[in-house]
Amino acid sequence: MTSFPVWPSTADGLVELYPRNPAPALRMNFIASADGAVTVDGLSGGLHGPGDKEIFDSLRMVCDALVVAAGTVRAENYDALRLTEPARRWRLAHGLAEFPLMVIVSRSLEFDLDQLVFSDAPVRPIVVTTGPARDLGDAAEVLAVDDLGAAVRELHARGATQLLCEGGPSLFGSMIEADLVDELCLTVSPLLVGGGAGRISAGPVTPPRRLSLRHVLTLDDMLFLRYVRQGS
Repeated sequence: MTSFPVWPSTADGLVELYPRNPAPALRMNFIASADGAVTVDGLSGGLHGPGDKEIFDSLRMVCDALVVAAGTVRAENYDALRLTEPARRWRLAHGLAEFPLMVIVSRSLEFDLDQLVFSDAPVRPIVVTTGPARDLGDAAEVLAVDDLGAAVRELHARGATQLLCEGGPSLFGSMIEADLVDELCLTVSPLLVGGGAGRISAGPVTPPRRLSLRHVLTLDDMLFLRYVRQGS
């Protein structure tokens, strides 16, 4: 029987397994079913299970900025990126801003600005667009760029070097195409979903990038994998 590391007994144990990287890095966090589906009935929530939320929250706690596609923000009904009080204390104790930046990638800039991700945001979100820019007022800063690489460089220039991306699949595919992905944290849910659902990345075919497996965790049949780019 395969042996796996023991599930961490404390929040600090998860941080040790999913740390801030010593160099600027873009970390993807995704969940998929055992047969590769990225959603159940159009949403990722049907895939979640024990341990997934703990890792999800820990990754948000240690990042400088959370990057999400506008379609995912709408479909998953994102609320404000407020974090828990213990997570905020941890960030302040480690010299980080109390809250990470919320960065939303959108071509159309069509939003419901009453959605909590905007209206209840503790820090004004940044909306990245490669299309025509327009003013979103106090709801968000609009950052017009030529491509995703330029967006990442601008975030780095602002001190946000530890980037966490939660998708969706088209944004993940674009990040792979632009060769920006340094790490993948993948949760495998013990479900067979069948046809119809997409995979975690979508977009043009690109040359394969080799990854190294840093660890494997399991909890109640959920599987948690952390991969990094070889040489990282």
